[in-house]
Amino acid sequence: MKRLKIHYAWIILILTFLALLAAQGVRLSFGAFMAPWEHEFSANRSVISFIAFVSYIVFAISQPYVGRLIDKYGIRYILSCSILVIGFSTLLTFFTTNAVQLMIIYGVIASVGFGGASNVAGTMAVATWFADKKGMAMGLMSAGTAAGQLILVPLSLFLIDQLGWKTTVLVLGFFLIVFIFPLLLLFIRSTPADLHIEAYGAKVSDSEKGKQGKKAPKGTLSIFQLLKRKEFLFLMLPFFVCGVTTTGLMDTHLIPFAQYCGFTPGVTGAAVSLLAGFNILGTVVSGFLADRWNCRRILAFLYGVRALTIVLLLIIVNDASLFGFFVTQSHLLILFAISFGIVNFATVAPTMKLAAEYFRHLSAGAVIGWIYLSHQLGSALGSFVPGVIFDLTGSYDSSFIASIVLLVLASAFSIMLPRPGADYQYADSRELAQNR
Repeated sequence: MKRLKIHYAWIILILTFLALLAAQGVRLSFGAFMAPWEHEFSANRSVISFIAFVSYIVFAISQPYVGRLIDKYGIRYILSCSILVIGFSTLLTFFTTNAVQLMIIYGVIASVGFGGASNVAGTMAVATWFADKKGMAMGLMSAGTAAGQLILVPLSLFLIDQLGWKTTVLVLGFFLIVFIFPLLLLFIRSTPADLHIEAYGAKVSDSEKGKQGKKAPKGTLSIFQLLKRKEFLFLMLPFFVCGVTTTGLMDTHLIPFAQYCGFTPGVTGAAVSLLAGFNILGTVVSGFLADRWNCRRILAFLYGVRALTIVLLLIIVNDASLFGFFVTQSHLLILFAISFGIVNFATVAPTMKLAAEYFRHLSAGAVIGWIYLSHQLGSALGSFVPGVIFDLTGSYDSSFIASIVLLVLASAFSIMLPRPGADYQYADSRELAQNR
């Protein structure tokens, strides 16, 4: 790396990107398996949606603990072991014979792995290895999840159609165990100190170098103390809505919704691929802009635009002719996929950058873990409730309308966030002193 003049932080970013691509790509493929599992286990949509609900709850609960485990044991071991858990759990789903077994294997065991190989680990990797260009690195890291959606979700749809869902889980499981796990274990490092180097862009004077490694561990605040902080609450609530509307509603129900509307597998696969492809673009651009623009306004804009995109889904199922005879439902689905993709995971980089600025004097793992917990709780509700409403009403209209209202509120909360400043250092110090 020295000979090529490439800082090892970029290698860490690539490895983290691949880990999120694999782990979260498998998780986001859940929607592709819903119809086959309904048929295989003679279950209705509420039952399969409940498995997703359990999965997201386990994922959510794990987030603060994952942050603390990474603080203690390092990114390398937590990320590698999580990939291994997901790989073996995916293989075990081959042997399931009923929905209860599937809920235990996928909903609980695999979801512990999903929680470990999540954006919490990715965010902490970036925060540890990058002192400069953090926003851009956050965006590139988040694009790993979008890349998983782009590659593994359409691949899962294709393999299920050609080979069946059981062969598909074998392919995904072996991919994680044989390829991704060894790559992480061999090459990822938890901190720059493991290689006796500084973080990318770090400027440390000679007098300070001797003090490296002797810093006292950063303190933590309880969730009750954090909830009293406006900056935490107004980051957490919109991120909860983000979970409801992205990984919850869209990533779980977009494929079943397209099937409900009668779209062909080709149109559905194209929509999912376009959503994921523009998701990558959106996350990278968002990270780039987070280093240069006001992150509060970026978040308000993203949530507002996301609300507008969901209006297109309401038009698809009600009256596509509003746009003229030459615009078909499939055109609107593709337009939705592109527009929603741009703003899908784009909220991660500005949210995490603001969190790092607001709470830079606290343990990163603990604060980031709580924020991601809110996202996954939102994902749990967003995956389960629409399935129940669909079984009761035969429609997704109510779910889409509720999502639009929540996104408007999230946009308002984001613009009300306080400006990051030096005052937070003193607030943190006072509350930590009270804890002692």
